[in-house]
Amino acid sequence: MGLLDDKVVLVTGASSGIGEATALAFAAEGARVALAARRTDRINALADKLGGDTIAVELDVTDETQCHNAVVATVEAFGRLDIVVNNAGLMLLGKIEGADTEDWRRMINTNVLGLMYMSHAALPHLLETKGSLVQVSSVAGRVARLGSGAYNASKWAVNAFSESLRQEVTARGVRVVLIEPGMVATELGDHITDAAAKEGLRKRAEQMTPMQADDIARAVLYAVTQPPHVAVNEILIRPTDQEQ
Repeated sequence: MGLLDDKVVLVTGASSGIGEATALAFAAEGARVALAARRTDRINALADKLGGDTIAVELDVTDETQCHNAVVATVEAFGRLDIVVNNAGLMLLGKIEGADTEDWRRMINTNVLGLMYMSHAALPHLLETKGSLVQVSSVAGRVARLGSGAYNASKWAVNAFSESLRQEVTARGVRVVLIEPGMVATELGDHITDAAAKEGLRKRAEQMTPMQADDIARAVLYAVTQPPHVAVNEILIRPTDQEQ
């Protein structure tokens, strides 16, 4: 018997990092999992690896229609939806002065609007099943740092949206969970376009022992497997040697 037997889970950004690790952890506990991401080759390979009750769904969260369709595909495949993990995100660090503002648009569209679109599409089903909505934010949603102003802004928006939504639906049995990781060894930093910011992140990572994606997956699993009357609304999780 697994902790998530008969539960149906939709994970965005499931092609790598925290999303992939979370999908693997959920499947190991008996969940039926919809793997959603843009990189279909990766999620198809992961679905083949997991086998059984797993589907791969192409998803760009910045497209509201695709978000709706991903939810529909999950419910059509498995008959219900119990847990959504909003993990898809970008971390395009860099100073505000002289910034490439396209990076800002990409982050807001993915980190904020994408998460909001998915939450909106999934909510009717989560209300029906009294499910859980997991929002993967960041310590950057709590602590603003030089060189990450736009990223900070996107994650503070996630935190505010999620707390407002929590108050809206908690009395009806839906648990909204905010996960705020610190430094994690994933591909997230690889997409930074600002060379100085990318190098700065690399140096910061060398000064500590970053967490692994599995560490965050275990935190997500803990939150969603509590008894129905227990809501773990927020988990801030950092490497032991990360000061900020």
